Amino acid sequence: MVLIFMKSTAKHAFPGPDNVVRTQLDNGIILLVRENWTAPVVVLDGFLTVGSIHEPAAKAGLASFTASLLTRGSHSFDFDSFNETVESVGASINMGAGDHVTSFGTESLAEDFPQMVELLADVLRRPTFPAQQMERVRGQWLVRLQEREQNTRSVAHRRFHELLYGDHPYGRPGSGYSETIQSISREDVADFHRHNYGPEGAIIVVSGAITAPVVTELIERHLGDWRGASPDQTLPPISPQTDIRQERIPLAGKVQSDILIGSLSIARSDPDYFAVQVANSILGQFGLMGRLGEVVREEQGLAYYSYSMLDTDIGPGPWLAAAGVNPANVDLAVESIRAEFARLGAEPVSEEELSDSQANMTGRLPLALETNDGVTSQLLNMEWYGLGLDYLYRYADHINAITAEDVQRVAAKYLRADAYTLVVAGPTVE
Repeated sequence: MVLIFMKSTAKHAFPGPDNVVRTQLDNGIILLVRENWTAPVVVLDGFLTVGSIHEPAAKAGLASFTASLLTRGSHSFDFDSFNETVESVGASINMGAGDHVTSFGTESLAEDFPQMVELLADVLRRPTFPAQQMERVRGQWLVRLQEREQNTRSVAHRRFHELLYGDHPYGRPGSGYSETIQSISREDVADFHRHNYGPEGAIIVVSGAITAPVVTELIERHLGDWRGASPDQTLPPISPQTDIRQERIPLAGKVQSDILIGSLSIARSDPDYFAVQVANSILGQFGLMGRLGEVVREEQGLAYYSYSMLDTDIGPGPWLAAAGVNPANVDLAVESIRAEFARLGAEPVSEEELSDSQANMTGRLPLALETNDGVTSQLLNMEWYGLGLDYLYRYADHINAITAEDVQRVAAKYLRADAYTLVVAGPTVE
């Protein structure tokens, strides 16, 4: 076990090398701890390096389904005793799965934290997947999937990713499909857990009223003897988008159409990351959702909402715009959004617009770090993406270094008129 202790006399208010202890256990778990004595509360968040990219296409949803069953029964706790233990002390425990990771976390009073670590370790390492609980969860899951297919926004998001990525794992919804969830057996779940859940590369972040040595001892006691390799994170190749893909999905009985339009852009590690983030803020985030909110919604009155978002991960994600509109305004709204894409790539933004967005982006960071949850979330992502423990110290410099030329360049590069995906879900217009 290697421990790197940082002095708690911080030169910076942000979490970083001055006030965070980073430990690597012998079994590969990476532990980060930041003390915060403002309230008698401790938050733990973590990743196991297994997600939906590790499930077969025919069992789409298996990673998320497995994660949802972890708290339904384990070696030392059945479903009722688990909930009683957590609820009796006013704590919370959560589990979930994404493309690359299975997330877990707990929040409790400091005095109850040791019990929460014991509970977490048991459900992560020794779940029993009771058949009755599995069928109960499956039934709830299928209802949610039926509801998803009747929601214009959810349908648009699902189909957008399917069109953009094709048969790549990024193109499948993490929650799966009704037919794939129905096909998952208890043996599938148990095998997925046995072959993919392990400590190697796992990350655990703790923030709150507790010292690093106490946290380290607890994690060592309950997870230190856990052994097992984690699955490979290598992604199948993702081809650059070079064409236009579009689809309109009719949903009867709806009064709103939801639009998604955008292009495949960058991975989190791309050198253009900060330039695209600033450009995205200007396009559809700043203030009342940037230029899209100002032009498409306010000036033209074409949308109930309109914004843009950048979705990055280990592999390249989309840079896209979303809008909810009156079905009669779909074509006009799409034309207006595409015009804003083109304007951002054709004309340099003003210095005022650029500096306002930069100030907003850097000004939000202290607010995001006011809570233990905010601290653990930031540290978890910093470690996962290998950003360095001093990333938050450097963040403002990265953002403020972006120029108007950078914004124009990345907009022209990624928001292309000849290579985009468009999905509209809503009622047909006679």
